[in-house]
Amino acid sequence: MTTIDTAAGAPRVAMISGASRGIGAAIAQELLSHGWAVSLGCRRPEEVVLDASLPVIACRYDALDPSTDEAWIDQTLARFGRLDAVVHNAGVMNPLSVLEASDEDFDATFDVNVKAPMRLTRKLWPHLVAGGEGRIVTLASLSAKRVKAERSSLYSMSKFAVLALAHGLRKCGEPHRIRSTAICPGFVATDMGTALTEVAPEQMTQPEDLARIVRTVLELPSSASISEIPVNWTVEDAY
Repeated sequence: MTTIDTAAGAPRVAMISGASRGIGAAIAQELLSHGWAVSLGCRRPEEVVLDASLPVIACRYDALDPSTDEAWIDQTLARFGRLDAVVHNAGVMNPLSVLEASDEDFDATFDVNVKAPMRLTRKLWPHLVAGGEGRIVTLASLSAKRVKAERSSLYSMSKFAVLALAHGLRKCGEPHRIRSTAICPGFVATDMGTALTEVAPEQMTQPEDLARIVRTVLELPSSASISEIPVNWTVEDAY
C-alpha cells in the first residue's frame, strides 16, 4: 500500500478500537464510504479482510496490552501521516453484580472499559492537538446513565466511569478545539447484545444506526460540541 498524501484535501484519519466486527466494523465501513481513512485496532488483525483499494489498515490492539498502544499509533502515522479522530469502541461485559464481583473481576472490567481508552487517548493526544480540531468518540452505554439490573451493575459501574472519562476529555480538549462525545446505546444487534436479551435482533438498534451517528459527530464543526447522545431501540421513561 502507498502512503496517503497529507496535503490539503487528503482524507481525515480515524483510529477505531474493537473494529473487527459489530459496531466497530460498521463505523469503519461508514467512514470509509464517506471519504475517511481508517486504522482498525483488532486483537487478531490477520483475520480481518481488507479491500486493498480503500485507505484502511488493520493493526493489533489489545486493551489489556499497553505495548500495543504505541505500535498501533506508530503504524497509523506511518501509513497515513496524520491522526484526526479516535473511536473508543472496544469493551467487555461481565454479567456480575457489585456484590458478586471479586477484585479480579473489577480489575478485568475496568482495565478494558476505562483504563484502556484513557491510556490510549493520553498517548495519541499530541497527534490530535497537532491536527487542529481532533475528535474523540467513546461508545459508552445506556448503562452509563442508569442501573437497570443487578447482574449488570458491575458493567454499569465501568460505563459510568467511561462516561466521566468522555466528559473529562471534553474539558481537556477545549483549549485545542478537540471535541469529545459519548454515544450511549441500549441493546444493539451484535453478538454481545443478542446474548443479553430475548429482544429480536431486527427490533434492536442496528450497528449501522450507530455508525451514522458516530460519523455525524466526527464531521460536525467545533462550534457544535455534543457531550453525549443516548440511543435506545425502544422508548424508555428516564435514564
